[in-house]
Amino acid sequence: MKIFKRIILLFAALLIILLVVAAFISGDCKYEKTISINAPVDKVWQNTNTLKAMDQWSPWNDLDPNMRKDWTGTTGQPGEKVCWDSKNENAGKGCQELKKVDEAGKKIDTEIKFLTPYESEANAYVTVVPEGKGSKATWGFTSQIPYPFTLMKLFMNMEDAVGKDYQKGLSRLKALSEKP
Repeated sequence: MKIFKRIILLFAALLIILLVVAAFISGDCKYEKTISINAPVDKVWQNTNTLKAMDQWSPWNDLDPNMRKDWTGTTGQPGEKVCWDSKNENAGKGCQELKKVDEAGKKIDTEIKFLTPYESEANAYVTVVPEGKGSKATWGFTSQIPYPFTLMKLFMNMEDAVGKDYQKGLSRLKALSEKP
């Protein structure tokens, strides 16, 4: 019985230590990836300035070509929204809404709400800026990880988690934008 109590106390102490450590880890999460595109800013911007335009190069469409999508709002205006529902667990279910379009600064801001496979929210963005004779597109997101799940940041590598998807999407944006 003494051994059992010691094991319980050890686990309780470990749990307390983990909860204290989690309190000191920021919940802020940010990831972005950039690509150089041999096309003028305005052409690249046309492929990023609406949710429908972004859907053309989304890497997540590959997860389920039969994914149901419901579009609402005015294309390219705040309030444009797409909700998706997939039988593929990796694609899940959620909605993305256009929050802000900065035509002058060539930046689009969206809000994403994932409902499955787990609930979470993120603010995503795409910017397009001049680079030499072409453009540079940056695609990223920010999110907040709630306590005590901030501990995941110690074991999670965002590049491993979403880097390939972001690279695939940006490569498609590049190919689409560089078409004559």
